[in-house]
Amino acid sequence: MAQVTVRVGGYSHPVACQDGQERHLTNMATEVDKRIGTLKAMGMQFGETRMLLLAALQLADEAADLQAEVAALKAGGAVAATPVPAEPDPELIARLNGLAETIEAIAAGLERT
Repeated sequence: MAQVTVRVGGYSHPVACQDGQERHLTNMATEVDKRIGTLKAMGMQFGETRMLLLAALQLADEAADLQAEVAALKAGGAVAATPVPAEPDPELIARLNGLAETIEAIAAGLERT
């Protein structure tokens, strides 16, 4: 098992991975770091956990879209080309912020119990 230290959002994180997967892990961390950099460039000033959550939600949204496209292709359906925006959609950012606040409220409620 290999050990890689990745830098995301200005913080170093040691992460274990299978031997030979170090470069792939580093590339994934770079993608997450780019997302966090974009959020910061938009003026978002949150802690590390929240920035990681927002970046993860963006990636999960894209993964869900890709899974839907794959399912449509497997079913023989046509897939409409969805352009990937060069800059994050402010409406999406607002929705993600709302979702993050809801998640934080739920987590706070669970911590109290």
